[in-house]
Amino acid sequence: MACSAPRAAVARKIAACALAVALVALATPARAENVVVAVRAARMLDVRAGKMLHDAVVIVDGDRIRAAGERLQPPAGARVIDLGNATILPGLIDCHTHLMARIPDEPDAYTLALATKSQAFRALEGAANARATLLAGFTSVRDVESEGSGYADAALRDAVYQGLVEGPRMMVATRGIAATGAYNPFYVSPDLKDFPTGAQMITGADEARRAAREQLGHGADLLKVYADWDTPTLTVEELRAVVEEAHKQRKKVAAHADSVTGIANALAAGVDSIEHATHGDRGSMALIKAKGAFWVPTRAAFAEARAGSKIPGQIAWLDDVIENGRKNLAIARKLGVKIAVGYDASSPERQGHSAREIVELHRLGLPALDAIRAATMWAAELLGRAAFVGTLDKGHFADVIAVSGDPLADVGELERVKFVMKGGVVVKDELAKSTCR
Repeated sequence: MACSAPRAAVARKIAACALAVALVALATPARAENVVVAVRAARMLDVRAGKMLHDAVVIVDGDRIRAAGERLQPPAGARVIDLGNATILPGLIDCHTHLMARIPDEPDAYTLALATKSQAFRALEGAANARATLLAGFTSVRDVESEGSGYADAALRDAVYQGLVEGPRMMVATRGIAATGAYNPFYVSPDLKDFPTGAQMITGADEARRAAREQLGHGADLLKVYADWDTPTLTVEELRAVVEEAHKQRKKVAAHADSVTGIANALAAGVDSIEHATHGDRGSMALIKAKGAFWVPTRAAFAEARAGSKIPGQIAWLDDVIENGRKNLAIARKLGVKIAVGYDASSPERQGHSAREIVELHRLGLPALDAIRAATMWAAELLGRAAFVGTLDKGHFADVIAVSGDPLADVGELERVKFVMKGGVVVKDELAKSTCR
């Protein structure tokens, strides 16, 4: 009996190691065939240097980039993909997606979705949205809350990694964390005690900490908090409990924060990014800069709503919101605030159109190069994946897209992506003139 405890400890360690190996295998993505490929095009945008290269070649070895630049000679025996008079760019990144959501822009649609769609069906919807997003040229996303589908986003992420479904590389926030009564669905009968909610509702720092631990334990890559909803909701203490738990595991926290107070509370708690900042001001931008956080503006949704609105009061409100976004972008640029693209799609009509956010940021005053950087190298920094995605650097994943024209002259080209390679695997090709060895 004297040796039973040590033996049991050793057995537990062996079992733990075996489980860890199994989990690593489970999360290993499907790889490209082990062949060297040379992707050739007339131009390539070097987002880091901020210049266009000509007679460009990207040499891909398996799922990684071996080299990229002008007039490179493809290795002997390499498969050559000639994209002709196209422009090559790094795969795009959307830092604010909701791939699990196909909720029509109609009254009570959110409540009906929770009441009528199973989590299995929501996961299938997510698979369709993931494929549409990938084919649009977005090879990585940060999915910031599953909108009532539980941990289906984590399951979708793992299915994509295993090659079971087509989709971008996903970082998921799972359920999200909101103050009790301060997130969708609203106006549900109080008699329905177990009606599902769009986020995990908490009251108090202890419940916030427990929710954070639960979500991290179920595979969250980051956490999402709702610092306000019309008015400030979660307290600084509640927000800080979430941040502490995430940061202990080297995970980041994204904060939905529209109001000046909500932004300030979230940043005081130590969040890593502010999502929206719809009603933020110069002080908000200065605080984001001082804290070293990112701003994910999500502006396109308001422009689209404005284009479709016929209600005078709503039009006036949207005009104010759009103009405030323009002002804040100018302030953010001047202050050097870090910006990342996030489209915030949640309806069937908007899934697969994340490039609209890049176009809108440019329309609001962000130079084309910076708008593209916000969807590539800057977005990769927010994801904590700058060593793997966001540029066409040696050793990065071979996430390569191409458009017909020059995106610096017309950033709208990014809404018409013609070629997509993810991890060395071509998933879309409307350009190749020839493929040979």
